[in-house]
Amino acid sequence: MPSALPLEDTFGDILKKAICGTGAGSAQLARATGIPAETIEQWLKDEGVATDEQARALATVLALDGGKLADSAAQRWHPPPIERPDVRRHSQDPQPSNGYVFFLEGGRRAALVDPAGLPQNLLRVLREGDYHLQYVLITHKHADHCDATADVARAFPQAQIVMHSLDVHAIGPLAKSALLLRDGETLPFGDDAAIRMLHTPGHTDGSSSFLFRGSLFSGDTLFAASVGGAYGDNSTYRDILNSVRSKFFTLPDDTVVMPGHGPPSTIALEKQHNPFF
Repeated sequence: MPSALPLEDTFGDILKKAICGTGAGSAQLARATGIPAETIEQWLKDEGVATDEQARALATVLALDGGKLADSAAQRWHPPPIERPDVRRHSQDPQPSNGYVFFLEGGRRAALVDPAGLPQNLLRVLREGDYHLQYVLITHKHADHCDATADVARAFPQAQIVMHSLDVHAIGPLAKSALLLRDGETLPFGDDAAIRMLHTPGHTDGSSSFLFRGSLFSGDTLFAASVGGAYGDNSTYRDILNSVRSKFFTLPDDTVVMPGHGPPSTIALEKQHNPFF
């Protein structure tokens, strides 16, 4: 699974999320840094390039890491290609999200993460792999991660849909038959494997991530060099950051992060390069 995908977030995207999360507007940033508000507004539109000094000044006010934010502004870092033999990524056109199938080596038993996009494309991926689909794992309620759930359920009625109770309403009538997991609970997968669900609120209240044999399917909680936006009804930007620190950064450094958008990364790389930490 070569990492040819661009980073999900630009320097401007990172600024927007940090500004929204901290409540610091362009005028406040301008007063605190001496950078004209008009210049900051241009960066928010991905126009122009901040210097290292300017990025570090902004980071101080926005509680970001200055060196990592400077790297983002200069586009100095991208994760190297990362592959896992038991994971296959697929694009979910017209949705801009990543979907994944992971499976037991040497077998057909499989789990699908985030059924979205054109149903015929998704079903072709599953049928070409000749998979025995055991689980449909949904990280959160947004349409670009679950709008093909009903089509997959019709094609693979034996597959168990798994989701958090706070977001399950997004799949309509299928919510009644979904398996609702809580933080830390596991699913048996084959004879000696298991899938663990981590409740990682912030992007949405029910945002969840799934951990399987060193691969972390992080949904829109953690991207390579960024985090998701805070769109929860009750959970917040602080919850996203806490989810990453307490649930992800306690995992082994070589854990591979398979995000809902953008290229894969690792826990070690995110500790080293993500400006939010």
